[in-house]
Amino acid sequence: MMTIPSPSSTIFTSLRSSSINRLSSSSRSPVFVKSVFVSTMNFHARTSWTLPIVSKSKSTNGSLFPPPSSGYSFFRGVLLSMEQAYLNRNPTAKSVLQLVRSTDDNPVYYDHIAYRTFGIDGHGIDSISKFFLDFGYTQRDELSFPKKKLKALWFSPPDDPVVKGGFGVFGPLPRIFISELLVDQMSPQAQEIIKKYVGLSGHGHKHAVLSSAIGHLTWPRPSHSEFQQLASESEYAAWTLVNGYMVNHVTISAHKLKCRLQNIQSLNEFIEKRGFSLNSEGGVLKVSPDGLLLQSSTVADSMPFEFSDGVKATVPCSYIEFAERLVLPEYKNLPEHKVEEIHRREGFEVDNADKIFESTSKDQLTRRVA
Repeated sequence: MMTIPSPSSTIFTSLRSSSINRLSSSSRSPVFVKSVFVSTMNFHARTSWTLPIVSKSKSTNGSLFPPPSSGYSFFRGVLLSMEQAYLNRNPTAKSVLQLVRSTDDNPVYYDHIAYRTFGIDGHGIDSISKFFLDFGYTQRDELSFPKKKLKALWFSPPDDPVVKGGFGVFGPLPRIFISELLVDQMSPQAQEIIKKYVGLSGHGHKHAVLSSAIGHLTWPRPSHSEFQQLASESEYAAWTLVNGYMVNHVTISAHKLKCRLQNIQSLNEFIEKRGFSLNSEGGVLKVSPDGLLLQSSTVADSMPFEFSDGVKATVPCSYIEFAERLVLPEYKNLPEHKVEEIHRREGFEVDNADKIFESTSKDQLTRRVA
């Protein structure tokens, strides 16, 4: 590992969501912008960050990093900012990652990163996916959730440079899972609320990735009554209204862990014994019909939120997931040391994902507090 000065591509990494979220997106005066820029520059002048070394074998110019045209540093920097904004607001995810990493010196790799969106006026899946498509991701399957009035797409990553000692966002690139609420299927009252805020966002959907990276809503804070109205119809809608484009969850690849945590059931027991609540919807362990995709997740954290009408309440934020992809039957005789990701179960499963969505539900959060 080597330490390098913080690059300008991650200039917003240091912004803490706790301070940013006190500001509505309508606070866009020149004074506000200047103060944020100056404070961020001052922070980065005093700090540095650590970047894993990339294998020279993958670099065409013989340097430690791929050629600048690859956009590697910028893309990874954006992922890092998204991850830090997510961890700043979700102490459970941060603690679980630290626990797993410190056990057997485990390198933690991400199976996928997930986002939630409103499927209306350009604020849906495309608002996030275009960034990943620009950096080589490929659109894969669509998943439908009729009861929740949702649809989702997942995207597979491109081949990326070999990262020496890299983990998390500096490890193998994760899959991307993006869902959207089918707004036109909601009640007139719910549609009115959603249309109001995406309208106030202006062109915010064009900067969805920046919103996720700095932990800032692209629309003003809603009233408590508007939040409750949405929650009564769709907890997904209410979550998205107060969290926006924030990372909904990251997922640890359980099969890439070492020793005693390599099995997802052992990982679940390890997490629960340390006092963390797991999503019990449909059972703690979610299993695909073919038995090859195993998933579980923590119950979401809650955070204090001050609504536009002055009401202060707690709202659900994000959680962390675990996934184990078993070896496909046609590769069952392959020696373990030769098994790679391409030999394992790919994609996602509607029934599993439907239950994982419940990690932010009131029922699960209530059970966690009880």
